[in-house]
Amino acid sequence: MQDAREVLLWKLEGLSEYDVRRPMTPTGTNLLGLVKHLAGAEAAYFGAAFGRPFDGPPLWIAGEAEPNADMWATADETREQIVDLYRRAWAHSDATIESLPLDAVGRVPGGDGRELTLHRILVHMIGETHRHAGHADVVRELIDGAVGQRDGGGNMAPGDSAWWQNYRNRLERVAKQADRGP
Repeated sequence: MQDAREVLLWKLEGLSEYDVRRPMTPTGTNLLGLVKHLAGAEAAYFGAAFGRPFDGPPLWIAGEAEPNADMWATADETREQIVDLYRRAWAHSDATIESLPLDAVGRVPGGDGRELTLHRILVHMIGETHRHAGHADVVRELIDGAVGQRDGGGNMAPGDSAWWQNYRNRLERVAKQADRGP
């Protein structure tokens, strides 16, 4: 999970305030909102759920904030504040994970208040964090073309911009051909 946390923060690097906040999908997905959302999710699942309240604003619990308040940053919230909030939330989460046994039972705040074990919550949050890191991959590529798990990382096929454009064009041709049928 830590790797995905760090990847998510790397996706903010080198971008303007506009670009980290810019809604890039019809539902408004943006990079800083993804970070803020995960800060709230970690605070709720690893904090409030186990009676270990996190010192921070209620970010997403139904009835405690406006709908989708966790998915975007207001003009008054700085990137530094949200990144710091996320780092503090994950430190708080890590303390919970280290101090409780995996079979410890917590009650998920808001909604139906389901009881779940720390193990189940940990599995959920690993998936959630990686899922949103994947969203950030796509959003960052749409903003400025930066791709990969890390700056200069080798997890992408080799190729310069011309190679990638040819590759994309080939996929477009295949998609059109498939749409026409055999």
